[in-house]
Amino acid sequence: MARRPLPRILSNGSAQLARSRELARTAADSATDVLHPLITIARGLRRLAAAGRRRWTETPKERRGALLFLAASVILIVALVPYGPLLAAITLMAAAAWQGRDRSPAASDGPDESQTQRLKSLYEALVPYFSAAEDPEPLYSHGGAWDKAFPTYAFDGGGRISQLVVRYPAYFTDGEAEARARIEHLLAAKSGRGREYHFTWDEEGNQLTVGVLLPLPVDIAAQRFVTTPGETVLGFTDPTRVQRTLPLTHGGRQRDVPPVVWRTGLRSTEPHLLALGQPGSGTSTLLRSIALQALLHGDVVIVDGGGTGEYACLTGRDGVLAVEAGLAGVTASLEWAATETERRLIAANRAHQAGHPPPDDTKRPLWILLDRPTAFTHLAATDGRKDPQSLLQVPLRHGRPANVTVVVADQLDSIDALIDPVRQHTRARVVLGPATAEQLEAVLGAPPHTTPIDELPPGRGYARLGTGPVHRLQVPATPNPYDDATPDALCEAVLSLLPPRTTPADGETIPEQDQSEDAPEPVPAAEEPEPEAPQTPEATPAAVPVLTEEPLPNPVPVLTKET
Repeated sequence: MARRPLPRILSNGSAQLARSRELARTAADSATDVLHPLITIARGLRRLAAAGRRRWTETPKERRGALLFLAASVILIVALVPYGPLLAAITLMAAAAWQGRDRSPAASDGPDESQTQRLKSLYEALVPYFSAAEDPEPLYSHGGAWDKAFPTYAFDGGGRISQLVVRYPAYFTDGEAEARARIEHLLAAKSGRGREYHFTWDEEGNQLTVGVLLPLPVDIAAQRFVTTPGETVLGFTDPTRVQRTLPLTHGGRQRDVPPVVWRTGLRSTEPHLLALGQPGSGTSTLLRSIALQALLHGDVVIVDGGGTGEYACLTGRDGVLAVEAGLAGVTASLEWAATETERRLIAANRAHQAGHPPPDDTKRPLWILLDRPTAFTHLAATDGRKDPQSLLQVPLRHGRPANVTVVVADQLDSIDALIDPVRQHTRARVVLGPATAEQLEAVLGAPPHTTPIDELPPGRGYARLGTGPVHRLQVPATPNPYDDATPDALCEAVLSLLPPRTTPADGETIPEQDQSEDAPEPVPAAEEPEPEAPQTPEATPAAVPVLTEEPLPNPVPVLTKET
């Protein structure tokens, strides 16, 4: 049977729809041009009616009768005068056209005096960097024309530069990071401090575009994010470099915000994270946010090196295996994590060799969150014990195939105290709080495209995942809900995300130990037993163990001094 062709409206329907949309837009523009006088008169009549209604409401009640009599007298006189109604209609239309005119102020053709002076000073400051003595026609020279160097500019309400396009000569070394940094620092200082500027270098066109970034929202509370297993939202950034948005509840309404998503798991190229910052910059807030997201699909082990109880709200929750703040507990937890990583690797390897899928107990993610692990380094050195950081080598090196993720947060000045495996295997980096450009480049591996500022709110910083671009970052507000200084709204938001408390199986509880540590253990008597007459096997009870010095078979219980 021959296949019948589709109708033309179905075969090329998209082209016809686009053509129809263009025709409709053209017709609407033409109608607007033709009906512009009527639209203006209608707008004027509406404004006149609003003015008359406002005049009526402002008139006291005792004077409204006289006002009505005056209006009626005017209408009567107009009606009696020859050609009065026609003249009144023409006058009304003229007044409506005047009132309905476009009152928006005309845009000025150029900058005012203060803006011109600011652009001139910026131009003179760039002359030493963009000029050369051998240039026959210099673009930058003292007393030169600044309008040729700045083809596009814009100012905000305060008179400061909000956008600027800078042309520079072709011989400027725009490929060197140091030369770029000098120009960026100069432009940020001359355009106004206290703001973050974004610089876009166009090497082919010899142009530099300077833009002012809006501050990131700091009031986004912790909540359930629309992500898949293996995705963790570190925070939120600018929409210029992220092609994805997340629906959030922000300011009492729904809105879409571009996030910084960190992907972990078997196919991740950045399986571990390192977060650094100054005290009070929000690294603990970042760890709490990551822990709340990780508990949805995995288990968490938390090491609190600060010892301030920042993670007390997670103690005893489902999925939280341990929250340790002492050296002995931290060492035991990290030893177990290393052993568990090895067990998962062995089990997965055996399953792969047998041609079976990995066991289910190796698929559940395990998260190891460490807050200030360098604090235990000094304690371990004082007590002569092993550094707990050395136990992270196995989870860091082999954690990705075993679904084990390590997140380390510490202070920015303690980066030298971190061991080499921590610095080498944490390819996802976050820097929170104030930091210099040199510190950001040393931690992130690349300088940010914005100018760092001195005062930042908690949770603000920069993030870089592997070899990707550097993003501005704002961590969602995830404070300690047990802190008295935390607002009630944020406390409720964090408490609503916590998993339920862990209940023992079958209602069992761990009995407390009644004996003290100093109580002596029961020791059997050391007296030699008196020789007894041999007994027949029938006379020896079956349940009484026989004391002997020789090893006995396993089914026979042996009395020992050790428990």
